[in-house]
Amino acid sequence: MEICAAISAFLTHVKVEKGLSSNTVSAYKRDLVKFDAFARKRKFSLEAISRDDLVDFLAGLYRQKLESRTVARQLVTLRNFFRFAQIQELIPADPSVNLESPKIRRTLPGYLRLEEVERLLAQPNEKTALGLRDRAMLEVLYSTGLRVSELISLGVSDLDAKVGCVRCIGKGDKERIVPVGRKAVGVVDRYLRDARPQLCGKGKASGNPTLFVNRRGRPLSRVGVWKILSAYGRRAGLRVPMKPHMLRHSFATHLLEHGADLRSVQLMLGHADISTTQIYTHVVEERLKQIYKAHHPRA
Repeated sequence: MEICAAISAFLTHVKVEKGLSSNTVSAYKRDLVKFDAFARKRKFSLEAISRDDLVDFLAGLYRQKLESRTVARQLVTLRNFFRFAQIQELIPADPSVNLESPKIRRTLPGYLRLEEVERLLAQPNEKTALGLRDRAMLEVLYSTGLRVSELISLGVSDLDAKVGCVRCIGKGDKERIVPVGRKAVGVVDRYLRDARPQLCGKGKASGNPTLFVNRRGRPLSRVGVWKILSAYGRRAGLRVPMKPHMLRHSFATHLLEHGADLRSVQLMLGHADISTTQIYTHVVEERLKQIYKAHHPRA
């Protein structure tokens, strides 16, 4: 079987049989397209690919100055693909079995200071429908720590203003309930009353259940939200380029700075393993240092 045909079969398998999210399937596809281009250039057949060939491919990624985290993700994709190919008897042996994963240096997540968040939230022009929508999106992202993919999937009925919580579907189609602040609820209420009806209009989009819509009343895309946030970040003069995940990091960081426990933050972020949330413990450590310096007589 040709490599491209095997890749197509694998992507169908992870989407239909394993039920992985469209974002995960898209990530697998991007990684495997790179490998397919490498194999075509070397004129490899699927059955003849060896461990050394995979090492050469990964080494090429390093030569492109890609981060070890990116290379590690690519290796995970290859392992899953070749394991599938072996189970389907497309190859005699799995060439990725004895490949070592690159060591990943854990970096602290980039986040905004409180005054930077306030500057960012002040950027949208709330006198326009799009500006009010953008202010509502920013408030919800910072108030809940949602991923952008979770934000654009929210329906109007997913936010319960009376209870003060939002229902979202996270990675692995796992549902969770996240508290949402009063300020965010207030801005969303104004958006639903004054802006969303203008954006949806009276056409086909008027029946769209999605909470946040574009200027044509259609659901927003991840790229669309990314561009909106980047533009507001530049306008606010932030010290670092604005990325959607930075509001999620800021949400977790500021909660811990004000005394929240790690387990609660894990539940709100939707992390399956608390070890993922522990990257934020640098905040707790910094707070302990400040307490020590403020109160210890020999500090």
